[in-house]
Amino acid sequence: MKKIFFALFITASIASCDVDRFPYGSMDSETISSNPEASLDALLNGAYAQMKSWSDPMHRLGEYAGDNMMIRGSSTDAFYEFISFSRTPNNYRLTNFWDASYKAIAQSSNIIKMVEEGKDAVTDSKLGECYYIRGLMYFYLVRAFGKPYYQSPETNLGLPIVNGTPDDVVNNLELPDRSTVKETYEQIINDLKKAETMITVDRGPIFASKEAAQALLSRVYLYMSGTYETPNREYAQLAVDYGTKVINSNKYNLLSREDFMKYNTFTPENNDETIFAIKRVASEFSGYDHYYGVGGMYANIGGMGWGEMFASAKYIDLLNETGRNDWRPDHYKIVDARAAFIEPTYRKDETTGGYTEVFRFIKKENNSLNYVQAVVTRSGSTITANEGTNTFTLIPVDASQGVYRIIYTDGSSYTGVLDYFINLNRVYPQFYITKASREGEDSHLHSPVISRLGEVYLNRAEAYAKLGNYSASLTDLNAIRNRSIINGGYATLNASNAADLIDKERQLELAYQAERSFDVFRNGKSLKREFPGPHRQFEEIKATDFRVIYFIPQSAINSYSGTLTQNPTS
Repeated sequence: MKKIFFALFITASIASCDVDRFPYGSMDSETISSNPEASLDALLNGAYAQMKSWSDPMHRLGEYAGDNMMIRGSSTDAFYEFISFSRTPNNYRLTNFWDASYKAIAQSSNIIKMVEEGKDAVTDSKLGECYYIRGLMYFYLVRAFGKPYYQSPETNLGLPIVNGTPDDVVNNLELPDRSTVKETYEQIINDLKKAETMITVDRGPIFASKEAAQALLSRVYLYMSGTYETPNREYAQLAVDYGTKVINSNKYNLLSREDFMKYNTFTPENNDETIFAIKRVASEFSGYDHYYGVGGMYANIGGMGWGEMFASAKYIDLLNETGRNDWRPDHYKIVDARAAFIEPTYRKDETTGGYTEVFRFIKKENNSLNYVQAVVTRSGSTITANEGTNTFTLIPVDASQGVYRIIYTDGSSYTGVLDYFINLNRVYPQFYITKASREGEDSHLHSPVISRLGEVYLNRAEAYAKLGNYSASLTDLNAIRNRSIINGGYATLNASNAADLIDKERQLELAYQAERSFDVFRNGKSLKREFPGPHRQFEEIKATDFRVIYFIPQSAINSYSGTLTQNPTS
């Protein structure tokens, strides 16, 4: 941690230039200390710059540990530990996340220390942005390294609270050990409330705003609101209150269904639903750098990207629950708008130029789940599918949607769909994901979304349900549901189904935004990934499992000036 709390502070190395580009630069400490107000914009841009490098490992550790995606096979890349739950303290991606988080905390904290509050509204507003950045970093850190709030927050370890350069870095650099989860959340709330009161100038969704602080507070209090079985009504009410502030501000609008299906293509500045996003621009990437962005693992677009991670069968089943989404080019029909972010890679026959019709289903064999794409033959009204030497007659389940079932050789019954052959990566059909790609261009440019209005409605829906106000909860839930599925709103919501329906809608809506695994565990639920992929398919990861949180990077512990306690290893 000396590399954060010593070298960074002594040299006052700060990224400084236009927020749209942020090439890395520096300012000497004499220039900063002599006139901090004049340097404020450059200093603040430096704090925003840190969030760009932070956003990549943030996404990977949050999303890969969930059940929305699968990978084509095991990998030597450090991110595979996020997928496999094989936690270690020596993971460079985890270290990058920790370091970038604390650099942003350090830079925003030092601005708060250097720039006097109360000089003018514009300066105060920018100081408020610093409080937001710091609160945001602590929140994302504590949900990664601290146990879910409902589990003894008074005693479980949270984070070391180090807000900027210590007063005497030469003679007394003894930094504090980790605070409790409860104390860390108190720090987060204090920062975000300070941001809420201080930010009076709205500079758009690529900068912190009053509503960005309120939106994040709605999520923070939701994380503190307990489980559905044992809710904390005080915090649930505060989640409602802050969600209402954002919604009633009338600054943001839910996109129409048609526009929502193109959400990923809009820049944050041109998206009425985005509250705060980390701005990226194409000039930050050169050549094949797009391979290494978040979207590059989810798809290959225009020759860019590895395309080694695909939508999970579980997520696809959720998308198809109301009605089949048909991605075939000549049958294209999207029932759930969220299916627009999935793009299967259909293969054309080299000889005929046409597609090969198959019956795709998931088969269980040797205690493993795998896809089968059996070539279809039609003879009158009879449809058969051929898998090797086996031929199966398709039995209609919903012929209008191409849903059929077969009786397998071992007597098992499998349900699947008529579709076209999808290209395989190893043995898995490539269901590409484009939600983190195509911003303003045909590649993987993406400005990670931190808060948007759709999430705020879902935050409030869950909080209302935990308060027992199921009518209000249903209204908010259906605002999102009906946007994605025409006339797809739920008829009723009550104590028996609220947890399942709200959880399902959050999974559908917030997929590939690094929320899923945290949503599961904070409500005391287990993660189950019973779908094809190299992961442990039938493992149940409970919210009390020590692997729900990550180890503190060992490099941080080794270089820390003081005691930095590691997370439990069992």
